Amino acid sequence: MELPIAESLTALDRLVEAMLFEAPSALSTAVLARRAAQGLGRDVRPSDVEAAVERLRARLVGQGSALDVFDWAGGYRLATRADLAATLDASRETPVPASRKLSPSLLETLAVVAYRQPVTKPEVDFVRGVDSDYALRRLAELELVEETGRADSVGRPTLYATTAGFLDAFGLASLGALPPLREIESVLNDPAFNRERARLLALHEPPSDARPSEPSDPDA
Repeated sequence: MELPIAESLTALDRLVEAMLFEAPSALSTAVLARRAAQGLGRDVRPSDVEAAVERLRARLVGQGSALDVFDWAGGYRLATRADLAATLDASRETPVPASRKLSPSLLETLAVVAYRQPVTKPEVDFVRGVDSDYALRRLAELELVEETGRADSVGRPTLYATTAGFLDAFGLASLGALPPLREIESVLNDPAFNRERARLLALHEPPSDARPSEPSDPDA
């Protein structure tokens, strides 16, 4: 006789699901295995965790759950399915706080860094046509970009790249999951994409010899 789902789950299955449920960000296989070993008091191999995650995925699909396990930022994250995004947004009684959103200037700067990394501030300025000092500093404070070294060019300017936090914030398994640049313009022409400008901002602003500084954005 087939056991009820609750009785058929192993201790590892239940623990992995609980860890993913409470985690504020993606957890790697190594982290899950280490924490599971500590919680269960026995050795847990990464392959054991991967198998538990696949069983969890299959169970969620079989139950028609609103949740799924996503490959994000080199790890796993339990989150709502993408096809529920619009309905979920409409169901909220209050809008997402401004503190959780990025201003257009920060989104634009983040897009330049994401697609051209590692990139220097002068290169970001050239693409955007304005001084990006504030935007880069603010993105670093938000742990979306980080300094990764120095360029070999004159003056050895600082190189910037996106962080694991960037992948997690935008639900990307890796940088390879970024949409191809050639797709950006057609996607941006779709009015329904206005709310999704976080991932895909036009990188085609004409450069300007005079690069005015942008003011600090209180909503950033």
